[in-house]
Amino acid sequence: MSATVKDVMTSRVVAVREDVTYKDLADELRENHVSALPVLDGEGRVVGVVSESDLLAKQALDGQDTGVINGILHRREQNKASAVTAAALMNSPAITIGADDSVAQAARLMYTRRVKRLPVVGADGRLVGIVSRADALSVYSRADEDIRREITEEVILGAILTDPARFLVEVKDGIVTIAGTPETAGVGHDIIRSVRHVEGVVAVRDRLSYPPAERPSSPGPLF
Repeated sequence: MSATVKDVMTSRVVAVREDVTYKDLADELRENHVSALPVLDGEGRVVGVVSESDLLAKQALDGQDTGVINGILHRREQNKASAVTAAALMNSPAITIGADDSVAQAARLMYTRRVKRLPVVGADGRLVGIVSRADALSVYSRADEDIRREITEEVILGAILTDPARFLVEVKDGIVTIAGTPETAGVGHDIIRSVRHVEGVVAVRDRLSYPPAERPSSPGPLF
């Protein structure tokens, strides 16, 4: 079974309200040894995220000659240079994920949106945790024997409904090697496709001996 975000997320999250000041934001980041903070509205819903880079924009650009930097900086970065609260500094809307979403979904979202962590929200939009890149990668620490057992018992026997004794399944450092002869080429392809989605699998080496594809029977005489 694929791990969900709630299986790997951190439940105790440091968050701030929209009206928190620049100085207090800097203190929270430093004291809690984090690089970003979810920003919540009055009802605890996530409305944005403020990061170290957002605070650095103010430190680096505030008071600079705007005539020099206007052609280089986006309007949003210029606004951050004069911001003094979380509401003005944060990136909004926040990129979030649900607790019941898969870890794979979280990893794809962090990769495509180029963020290091995602606030985790419930159905009501309220903050329930946070998931980081390291959390998403934790699924690869799964023991090889656990992976092999899932492939044998839950994939080959439970999902594909074929005899595991027909196959030799080896797992080393998350790399799966499967040998044997499936009943049909289609069954073999289904096994390989399903194994690629098993939690903790790094790569799959297909060593199956595929039977020749069945040919449709010739039609009988038309007269």
